[in-house]
Amino acid sequence: MTANQTNIHFESRGIEFVVNAPDEVGHLQASMQKHLQALQLWQHVDAVTSSQNGAYRCAYKLKEVAREQWAPHWDTTRLYSTMNIDSQKNAEDLDKEILVSMLMTTIPFVFPSFDELVSAIRIRHYLVNAGYKAALNFDTEAAERPVDYWYYDEEEGFLLKKGQSIIDGLIKATQPTSDKDAYSFSCYRATEYVILLSIAQELKNVNPDLLKKMELRSERSAIRSGEFHEALLKEYGTLDNPFPMKYYVPGDRVWFRNPDDRSSDVAGYEGSWVIYLGHNLFTNFWKRNQPFSLETKCVEVYHWRDGVFVGDDGEPQMNEEIVESCVKQSLADPAKYQMIIDRMMRYRDPQGVYKEGGCIDASRESPRCVRPLTADLTFSN
Repeated sequence: MTANQTNIHFESRGIEFVVNAPDEVGHLQASMQKHLQALQLWQHVDAVTSSQNGAYRCAYKLKEVAREQWAPHWDTTRLYSTMNIDSQKNAEDLDKEILVSMLMTTIPFVFPSFDELVSAIRIRHYLVNAGYKAALNFDTEAAERPVDYWYYDEEEGFLLKKGQSIIDGLIKATQPTSDKDAYSFSCYRATEYVILLSIAQELKNVNPDLLKKMELRSERSAIRSGEFHEALLKEYGTLDNPFPMKYYVPGDRVWFRNPDDRSSDVAGYEGSWVIYLGHNLFTNFWKRNQPFSLETKCVEVYHWRDGVFVGDDGEPQMNEEIVESCVKQSLADPAKYQMIIDRMMRYRDPQGVYKEGGCIDASRESPRCVRPLTADLTFSN
């Protein structure tokens, strides 16, 4: 069975805790029940505890009747409507949207403690907040950062100036007071900065020693690209074991793949890295007041094929004005819009393949554990 077939069988797995000490189990169960009751979710959750080889597994997942009511076909992009919540304006509602999404995941979120779940949720809050506030200029070649916090090294990338706060430096780099003062980023690097900021903000709360290590490392060498992915994030889902197409948790890092061979040769247009903000919205780093919905993101990526041209240097380039014009026309034409959604709302092809796949990735990424006793973030020298 291929990943693009619609008859994939999904089953909720939810949030799981694995602990080794019997006395931890009761404390964990009490903490989880209290947290879910405070959000009026406890009655909608199945809780099961099992033991094997001295380890205890406490599993929490959304009851199927609630899942079908709130997220039919595992579509979490409409939770704001089905649950009558507003995660944009209410922090508790954002908590609900995050937790309900996690409780119905088809690939379990596994934590070593209740405290790590609390930190994971708080990091997602920070990510959503930073995602809304981020305003950047798109540039895959040039890059710039505020000179009072950062300087550039040819080998090591942008380095934090000694003694400076990485939190303050990341905020200044990604959250300008006005859009015209925005710094230049690629979309991939942009997601790294807002994720690093969110992790740093939670480390300040719960693990200041690790925050200091992050700052010292950032003074020596930028944490970026492959190392960033491996050291700071967990990736859930594969093409063989994908998430449902419309399943997203606020704070996820998500990739939309460009399925058009020709336009994907333009630097920066191989795909689009974004943060899911909840409320069916994804970051738009270049126009922060115009976040994408899942559907408008699909339409934008589709029309990259219409904006590609060959520049005077013989290299493929993108005309964003043409793309924007095509997007407006398609959004105003129900038949064209539906054709694009049907074409793009498919799992992506494997790397290097451009056939019948769409723009939807099979995986999602989220930060690793951060608490002093259970942190699995790693910063190499």
